[in-house]
Amino acid sequence: MTSPENASSQPPASRRIAEALRSAIESGELRAGDKLPSERTLAEQYGAARNTAREAVRLLSEQGLVTARHGRGVFVREPRRLFRFGSDRYSLKNRATGLTPFRLEAKRQGKEARIDVPSILREVPPADVAERLNVSPDEQSVVHRENHYFADDEPVQIVSTFVRWAEAQGTLLMQAKSGPNGIYGRLEDLGHVMTSIRDEIIARMPTPHEATVLQLPPGVPVLEVLHTSLDQHGEPFEVSRYVHRADLTGLKYELPVQ
Repeated sequence: MTSPENASSQPPASRRIAEALRSAIESGELRAGDKLPSERTLAEQYGAARNTAREAVRLLSEQGLVTARHGRGVFVREPRRLFRFGSDRYSLKNRATGLTPFRLEAKRQGKEARIDVPSILREVPPADVAERLNVSPDEQSVVHRENHYFADDEPVQIVSTFVRWAEAQGTLLMQAKSGPNGIYGRLEDLGHVMTSIRDEIIARMPTPHEATVLQLPPGVPVLEVLHTSLDQHGEPFEVSRYVHRADLTGLKYELPVQ
């Protein structure tokens, strides 16, 4: 007979059901694309209430293992290859391909890239951007370009790029199509050759805006990369905030040890 102490130390029934289903997915018993049993069937199979079975399925959804399809049921998610971005994404070798880092990565995976530019605005910069770009945090001292990136029409990342208004005004930096080699080509025209970068990386939960744009399933976090470009004089000239879907993105860095 199970003692009260042992009973209280056991995980909730919903978690036990979720763990059993997770094991079935990891072992291959339930494969990608397979439909999970209904809540009623799960409740009967595990001797639990339907609400408990529903909570178990929610836990699996938060872990990114299953996805609900309206009117059809809940299915095991297809494993997807990560988009990997690292220190080489600004290299001259990659730029020589004529493709942006995202388009190059999408091409490697056989996916079609699309980049939408919903806004290009003169703005008061966020405090962290103003500090890194050495501009006023109290005036409209930057141009903010917001880009949304898609692979086969699936949203993957949001990039907010900030450059000094004093340099951007009247240039192609104010246009969605900024010309050969993108914004870095135009910044080179202004005398800024990227010679080093500084990336600051955190994991966090998304804002409501980010969750909507990236169509994030419940419980999926984002990776934020706050990137600063430094020119040949060691001066910062561009700051970008990359917000990646954590379930689709990996970060890879190869750095010299000094």
